[in-house]
Amino acid sequence: MPGDGSVRLNNDSYILVLGMGGTISGIAQNADKPLNYQTGKVSVENLLGQAGTASLGGCRLVARQVANIDSQNLTDAHLTELGTLVSQALEDPLLKGLVITHGTDTIEETGIFLHLTCGYKARNAAKRIVLTGAMRPSNALFSDGPQNLSDALKWASAALDECPGGVYGVFAGQVCLGMDLNKRHSTDLDAPLQDAFSTAIDHLDPSWLAMGRSLQWPAKSDLPIPGSDAWPWVEILTSHAGARPESTQQWLGSGVKGLVVAGTGLGGFHAAWASGLTAAAQQGIAIVRCSRTGAGHVGTDIPEVEIDGMAAGGELSAPKARLALQLVLNAVNRSNAEAAPNAWRELFLKTAYSPKRDERVS
Repeated sequence: MPGDGSVRLNNDSYILVLGMGGTISGIAQNADKPLNYQTGKVSVENLLGQAGTASLGGCRLVARQVANIDSQNLTDAHLTELGTLVSQALEDPLLKGLVITHGTDTIEETGIFLHLTCGYKARNAAKRIVLTGAMRPSNALFSDGPQNLSDALKWASAALDECPGGVYGVFAGQVCLGMDLNKRHSTDLDAPLQDAFSTAIDHLDPSWLAMGRSLQWPAKSDLPIPGSDAWPWVEILTSHAGARPESTQQWLGSGVKGLVVAGTGLGGFHAAWASGLTAAAQQGIAIVRCSRTGAGHVGTDIPEVEIDGMAAGGELSAPKARLALQLVLNAVNRSNAEAAPNAWRELFLKTAYSPKRDERVS
């Protein structure tokens, strides 16, 4: 691990592999029935033993088990620990790159978290942070975990001058930007990047490389990582037919700091919610609009003018927008200055709002 004397016994570069658990570390009771399995049964060290490491260019592997959980149970404290470890590791000149084995259920939240808190640092250090996992447990027939991990190690260690440091996701022989990870199918092997602009690792698409170089909407600094007990409370509300005003009014005075509205289509929401959301914004509750479709762009003042105290989520899914809003609210809270009303909105649009894909490459 970074800072450990065993890493510095020689001057060889190394790849740090952090294990978070997930299906990739799962065991099925019957290899013929891979959907019936338990997560957290295989250590990250054992996972490395199953993956091919011949293409690492002499880099050593250093493994650390951060957690071994079902990723649906990911907590704020887990993210704080993971982000702190990644940030510290990026300061080590011997580090070539990082690979994180992670459950697919919440990998999109971790992808946007690392992008917003460690992405700028990784770009400056010219090091890649690579998220990977599996859709089938480790002992299933035709398990995808070993190949995904092998590809992630390859991507973390490859010397590609045209592809900068940053946060990435690797699945099914494809690589995408970490912020673009979105699980869009319950069982497909490429589920985490079905909606992402990706490219084959062995045959890099020039247009994808151009986007990687532009790095979408690059912030000038990383957002601070919240302490494990300092994450602002933010919830997701999904608009639907027959929505009741009580769904929004119950949050008034609750202590919640932010709401993400997973709206219909372009991010619209039921008329029954208008008064409750307006009152919430007037109470200082930050509100972000996304689309419940899970894909596509939600722009400012579309389909109607937003209420004061609301921001559009761009291409962020509701889970990613929730995580980004937490980070933004935490940053505003830590600014040690008297924040202006809706100061969070400016910071959110500056650091977390994602433009349309065709606007990413300038």
